Amino acid sequence: MGRYGESLAARHLTEAGMTILERNWRPGRTGEIDIVAQDGDALVICEVKTRRAGAFQHPMAAVTPGKAARLRGLAERWLQEHGGAPPGGLRIDVVGVLLPARGAPVVEHVRGVQ
Repeated sequence: MGRYGESLAARHLTEAGMTILERNWRPGRTGEIDIVAQDGDALVICEVKTRRAGAFQHPMAAVTPGKAARLRGLAERWLQEHGGAPPGGLRIDVVGVLLPARGAPVVEHVRGVQ
């Protein structure tokens, strides 16, 4: 289910004009960045959360302040390993994918999560 959601998110980001640079980047055992993308001159670290409709919580609710802090740390590590921040800086986005029992998946994209 997670890989399917990530594929839908990558397609959504591409259709929004972003370029996917990397998927499922792992700097070791410290975590994973689901999608690294470029949006103009900005680097975007994107967390993807996928849930089935009727699940305990909405996909976006799964990104807690602790998770956001871990994402910022992973983003800094990515920048260190890939030559630093681009001119447009760094942004952290969240894509929530909701899979209903019937019908098309719903993809929500929130830009600039703190």
